[in-house]
Amino acid sequence: MSAFFIAGTGTGVGKTLVTTILCHQLRSMGRNVQALKPVVSGFSVDDPQSDPVLILRSLGRAVTPEALDQISPWRFAAPISPHLAARREGQKVAMEDVLRFCRKESPGSETSRLIEGAGGLYSPICDDATCARLIAAMGDPVILITGTYLGSISHTLTAMESLKSMRIPVRAIVVSESAESAGLHETIESLCEFGAAGYPILPLPRLLGAIEDRWQEAPPLAHLCEIDHA
Repeated sequence: MSAFFIAGTGTGVGKTLVTTILCHQLRSMGRNVQALKPVVSGFSVDDPQSDPVLILRSLGRAVTPEALDQISPWRFAAPISPHLAARREGQKVAMEDVLRFCRKESPGSETSRLIEGAGGLYSPICDDATCARLIAAMGDPVILITGTYLGSISHTLTAMESLKSMRIPVRAIVVSESAESAGLHETIESLCEFGAAGYPILPLPRLLGAIEDRWQEAPPLAHLCEIDHA
């Protein structure tokens, strides 16, 4: 089994886009895929573009309450940090429960597993843990998603230093072009100049249109989910 954690340098950088591209491309190759986004805020049952809905669509699964529970059991309405969104609804999310859920159903050896975080590395996803703590507990390599907005270089380098300090391996960095971009290639060049040269860095140009069109037009990313036997 290949297992990776899809983490972001912040909110809205393209984590779900990359997750769904990977699911679509892996399935197109005949691979089995399991994708989870255990905690999500800003969720509405009437939103056909919510993160869990898009993930289910990329997996070729029907969007039902049961299917949503299977990939995103903790869904909250307020578009704020998940731990605060949960409190507004009178709920508590514990790290132990999230970790148990992520480990509950171990997929088969031929299955690729993707777990997508919420917000940035240090976004609190529950009352007692940040996303970074969940990543460290899971122990899966990280595919780090960042953007090309002003400040993204600093955010990316900071995230990389944090992951390094926690001894969490980084599989690759995907630079997803932001709506207001400081330059896709310039951002990648700068990351390489200031410490990311030893990591695979993949550009993801801005994709427009329906989500299915974006999956079709996206550059190849599925190779990131190959197990490195070196």
